[in-house]
This record gives sequence, C-alpha cells and structure tokens, in this order.
Amino acid sequence: MSDPRLARLKGIAPSILASDFGRLRSQVEEVVAAGVTTIHIDVMDGHFVPPITMGPIVVDALRGVDAVLDVHLMIERPERQLADFARAGADVLTVHAEATPQLHYALGQARELGALAGLALCPGTGTASLEETTDLVDLALCMSVNPGWGGQRFIPTSTAKIARMAAIARPGAAVQVDGGVDRTTIADCVRAGATSLVAGSAVFGQPDPGDAVQELARLAAAATGTAV
Repeated sequence: MSDPRLARLKGIAPSILASDFGRLRSQVEEVVAAGVTTIHIDVMDGHFVPPITMGPIVVDALRGVDAVLDVHLMIERPERQLADFARAGADVLTVHAEATPQLHYALGQARELGALAGLALCPGTGTASLEETTDLVDLALCMSVNPGWGGQRFIPTSTAKIARMAAIARPGAAVQVDGGVDRTTIADCVRAGATSLVAGSAVFGQPDPGDAVQELARLAAAATGTAV
C-alpha cells in the first residue's frame, strides 16, 4: 500500500531557508493556506557544505503544520543524525550520495524510522547511486545548483539530468529539483519530469508568498497542461 505522504510530495515545495525566521510559523501557514502540501527544510552542517543552518529543533517547531515536512540533509554521515530528525517530526529524510559511504544503510534506516527516504545528487554526481538504490528511494532529488552557496543560477544541463533520474526512479516516487527554480526555469523542470519543485526566494523572497506560490503552480501546470 502506497504511503499517503507520497501523494502530497508534489507541486511547489517552499524552502524555509529563504523565510523570515522571526515569522517562520506564520509564513509557513500562509503558503499552506495557498495550497502547498510540502515544506522543504534545508539542513547544513558547515562540513559537507560551508554554511550552518538549522537542526531538529526547527523541524519540531513546525510539527502539526498541514504539510509534509521534507528535510534535506546537506550534512556529513547523515546516518548518525537521522533518528533525531525523525523524532522531531520529519516526514522525508533526504541524504546526499556524496555524504556517506553507507548510502544503502542510510536510506533503509530512514524508512525504518518511519520516514520516506530521499536521495540527493549534486550537479557533478552521476546517477549510478540512484540506479543501485532505487527500490529504497521515495524521493529522487536533482540539485540544480551546487549546494551551500546562495544566489546561484539554475544549471541548464540539470533538465537533462532530471529526465534521467525520472526514468530511473521507481513508479510513484517523487522527482524533485532544488536550486534556482523560479518563474523562468520552472516550466523546463516540469517538462523534464520533476514533480516536486523546491523554491526559496521565489516564494519567501516575494512580497506575498501565498500569491508567489500560486503563480509558480500555475506556470508549472501550464507547462504540461495539467497540475504537477
């Protein structure tokens, strides 16, 4: 039986990294009211990527929001931290293929903890790890910028990689893209096969995040003639 959370991993997934943390809960509730079913939470450790962002306490602060809490772990050896994030309320635990020599174990552990398992690939990483673990992957994440540095532009070759990942992912799995997703790039991502579109400044960096997310959703739907 399919996990009901998989059906909600679609459309625009606003990244709280771009939100106003002084109004975090209210901003998240605003975009959920606008139709969002996934909230993306970027966790960085200062080792795998240069910045340090947030930990399980922020996930716990969003517990009870009517959306899937999609936790993207840009951290070294994520298998050491999965239990803490699961206890905090993470619905999805996404680990990077580049961050652990125990990828198969980490994905399996995420599932054992009751979360959906996500696999993220950096721009310079091929799809072999997804091919080897696809039976464990509920969410395949294509990074369309190099993780850890803000203000980067969408890497144009990412669309071809999204298509390759979509072809490998098991039926029903979400295909997610993260980095530089905005009004100018979203259509190409959807046409390539992305079903979940992470957007940070394109949502929370706008005067009205609710309106912004609805506009992105309309552009995504128009790209294929149906809602993503």
